[in-house]
Amino acid sequence: MPFYDAADGTRLAYEDYGTGEPIVFVASWSLASDMWEYQVPFFVEEGYRCVLLDRRGHGGSDRPGTGYDFDTLADDIAGLIEYLDLRDVTIVGHSTGGAEVARYLARHGEDRVARVAFVSAMLPFVMRTEDNPEGLPIELSEAAVKQFRIDRPKWFADRAQGFYATHLGNDVSPALVEQGVRRCLETAPMAGIELWRATARTDHREGLRRITVPALVVHGAADQSALIDLTGRRTAKLIPGCVYKEYPTAGHGLFATQIDQFNGDLLEFVKG
Repeated sequence: MPFYDAADGTRLAYEDYGTGEPIVFVASWSLASDMWEYQVPFFVEEGYRCVLLDRRGHGGSDRPGTGYDFDTLADDIAGLIEYLDLRDVTIVGHSTGGAEVARYLARHGEDRVARVAFVSAMLPFVMRTEDNPEGLPIELSEAAVKQFRIDRPKWFADRAQGFYATHLGNDVSPALVEQGVRRCLETAPMAGIELWRATARTDHREGLRRITVPALVVHGAADQSALIDLTGRRTAKLIPGCVYKEYPTAGHGLFATQIDQFNGDLLEFVKG
């Protein structure tokens, strides 16, 4: 696995497959590049270059004690794009990865970006405030942090079936569910806590309004991690002219349960 050094010296792992127009995939909270295993071979075979970043504290990257704020994480993405000199990039972010992509655009601009896809993204602003009454009380976020500190494996295991919305008939094997929990537990616990808190507290609304490149928003109506009325539908209303796709029976893990539909929609968007 190759690496590059972030601005603060953190060694970040990335993967690079195929040739052609580049697609940069940014993973979910507590997941690393492996989560995209159902997308990367498909897009490489379609003639695209797929680049994947393990954010700090995740996967094969270093586990520093700092840098889990969205400005630093956006700078990490920018550093990789510049290190590889990628241009005309499609950036795809899932969940918290979608929020990182939004902050990258707000902070570094669109010069190297052709289009962007927000998948089950934790956007636009999760925390309830006076000017964001649709948000969730911060006490709910901190209650989850308390559970992480008591029994983190149980927290993930209790939510695994809902993550894939298996109750709606999505064909997910017990092995796949177990794999998802195991992958989440490989993330540095402190990285998980700090990124969880940053995700709840960071407001991306103004940055989304300023997006001018083509944008795709994909969200599952049964998403229990990023409730669609809190996230996906509000995000789509903020981004000028975006394409919005809503999957009626999809949960947060639609990248693994609606593989053909999602890959097809993303391919259509990239080609468009």
